Amino acid sequence: MPTFPAPDGTRLTYHLCGDGAPLVCLAGGPMQDSACLGDLGGLAQYRQVVRLDLRGTGGSARPADPGSYRCDRQVEDVEALRLDLGLERLDLLAHCAGANLALRYAERYPDRIGRLALITPSPLGVGIAVPGEVRREAALRRKDEPWFVEAFAALESIVAGRATVADWQAIAPFAYGRWDDAARAHKAAESTQRNGEAAAAYGAEGAYDPAATRAGVARLDGEVLVLAGEFDLNSPVPVMAELAGLFPRASLAVQAGAGHFPWLDDADAFVATVSAFLAGGI
Repeated sequence: MPTFPAPDGTRLTYHLCGDGAPLVCLAGGPMQDSACLGDLGGLAQYRQVVRLDLRGTGGSARPADPGSYRCDRQVEDVEALRLDLGLERLDLLAHCAGANLALRYAERYPDRIGRLALITPSPLGVGIAVPGEVRREAALRRKDEPWFVEAFAALESIVAGRATVADWQAIAPFAYGRWDDAARAHKAAESTQRNGEAAAAYGAEGAYDPAATRAGVARLDGEVLVLAGEFDLNSPVPVMAELAGLFPRASLAVQAGAGHFPWLDDADAFVATVSAFLAGGI
């Protein structure tokens, strides 16, 4: 596995899969091992997928300063990777919480972004809230699922601010287009792939500056894809449409039947959309 030093000396690891022009990929979680992305449903057939293990995850070292797990402080890690790869501009793909890091990078280095693909992204970094009612509306699309009653009751508890650990576990099926064995295995792996200390620090005070990030992304001259899952409660379609509107040149794509991990729900549809975007077809 290739490694490189972050500006503070922390040794970071990345993984290469496939051939073609590099596509740097940031996992969500927050602070989850990039292994959770796999080969992104086969996207490595079209591009060289470069999965960065954020500091303290996967094969990357834990930093001496735990405060450096904060999202904004990891921007220079992404820039160090660009330099290590010898790229003038990055084509960048980010999932969920990783999108907040990608947007802070775009804010600081708008001239280093080529194409930017945001996959079911978190909107926290640009100050967009997800209303409980919007989550409920998305959830009700699954009302015919056998697990719906228990999961929806748990969602109501979460929205009302009285969530328990059991409630968070009960809503897991909403994150996937199909709650099958593959989805259960993917969910089960989360606990072993995430750095809990880093996750707690990722969004700490100062991590986000929505006004600055909005101003920064408004200067992007490259194309942006915001990909939403039809059933996703974390990043619902109306919120993703609002996010896409912040960019000068953004397209919103909604993957039918998908939840929060669209490359798992329908790999062919996901790869077709993202590869077409990266090739300039959207």
